[in-house]
Amino acid sequence: MASLMSEEQFLCCICLDIFTNPVSIPCGHNFCLTCIKSYWDTRERFECPLCKESFRRRPELRINRGFKDITEHFQRSLKVKAQQADEGDYQGIGVLASQCSPALGPEPDAVSCDVCTGTKQSAVKSCLVCQGSYCENHLGPHQREPALQRHRLTDPATFATRGLCRKHERPLELFCRMDQTPVCLRCNDTDHKGHNTIPMERESKKMRTQMKKTEGDLLKMVQDRLRKMDEIKHSVELSKISAEKEIEGSVLVFSKLVCSIERSQAELIEVIEEKQKAAERRAEGLINELEREIIELQRRSTELEQLSHTEDHLHFLQSFPSLSTPPPTKDWSEISVHSDLCVDTVRAAMSQLVDTCRDFEKRLCEAELRRTQQYAMDITLDPVTAASWLVLSSDGKQVSLGYQQNHSLPADPRRFDSCVCVLGKQGFATGRHYWVVQCREKKHFKLNCCLSTLRFRWATRQTGMWAWLKSLSTGRGVSR
Repeated sequence: MASLMSEEQFLCCICLDIFTNPVSIPCGHNFCLTCIKSYWDTRERFECPLCKESFRRRPELRINRGFKDITEHFQRSLKVKAQQADEGDYQGIGVLASQCSPALGPEPDAVSCDVCTGTKQSAVKSCLVCQGSYCENHLGPHQREPALQRHRLTDPATFATRGLCRKHERPLELFCRMDQTPVCLRCNDTDHKGHNTIPMERESKKMRTQMKKTEGDLLKMVQDRLRKMDEIKHSVELSKISAEKEIEGSVLVFSKLVCSIERSQAELIEVIEEKQKAAERRAEGLINELEREIIELQRRSTELEQLSHTEDHLHFLQSFPSLSTPPPTKDWSEISVHSDLCVDTVRAAMSQLVDTCRDFEKRLCEAELRRTQQYAMDITLDPVTAASWLVLSSDGKQVSLGYQQNHSLPADPRRFDSCVCVLGKQGFATGRHYWVVQCREKKHFKLNCCLSTLRFRWATRQTGMWAWLKSLSTGRGVSR
């Protein structure tokens, strides 16, 4: 056992290996320089990994030269004894007992595995959380399972002597409340003299009571979060149903809009085609009339040509006056068929389509307003917070600016004094809330809400009626 203890004194409790560049911290325990640095780098508090003594500031670390020389000498002696063991000299078997195969069973001074049945194997690690020692075969779960990987493992020899004071080799029977560490009777008379020390059992009972309260608080926190999780899931389901309804409604609206556009397009094409047919009919009538006039003129031209060949002077003189006058015809200089008959048809159809879209928008706004009004709240102004310049109605529904300051109001820390403001009595932590504010005369009216996240919507602003929708509110409305 002496050889094991002597070897254990040269092992760092963090890496469980022989010290490398050993350093001593203020509580007196030794660690590898790299190990203690890495340990403190990953924690917010600077405390000893063994006795849990905490330090206000990160201690300065300097290599303990004397202890380093002793450690290196011990390490060299281990190598020498290992070589002698390989050559058949087993005088150093006490020092190397921890390196013996577990299959041969535990040595007399070794720590046995708490899980093995029958022949106990030598424990290679002890768990400070599970309070047990394990051989290599039974240590597997602590290396594979994520929940057990967070447990702190230590050397079995250190675990076996964890109830002894490392300085005085006496049982740890007392607890120092000032330093928050277990101590022995000798420590109580020396290093912890004058400190508030009590029996460890009393402190353990007190901490167990505190632990039950902490467990209750943690359980309540878990239950609160489970309820919040159910609430969020329920909100997601409601949001999903609402989204499906919105999609269905939007598909219906846009389908109607598309049908309206297609109907307007069909009507536009029909109007254009009708105008084109009317133009064709008019042109056909004009062409027929022109053809009749052309035939009449050609006939008159033929008669004149025949008259020009006659030798009968009497017939010529009698016929020429009637043929010399042109037949009655229409003045075709101002008559034409326009090619751009549909110049305003598309614009008129588009104007009609815009009117249809506005009608759709109006109906959607009315539907949205109806849905918004389900969040209506009856807001009442709080006279305790009203500035002295403001005059509130008896029902707390109206506020106006007075001509002079009212000094008779009782002093109250909740009352506004540096600005003309008043708070509403109602305060909201979550959800959506809707109210309507009517503004008269005062142009510089402002409705503020001291909130983290807001969404405001207003309607018919020209009439002075403002409808406000507030979501995720965390405060009360302020009007000024």
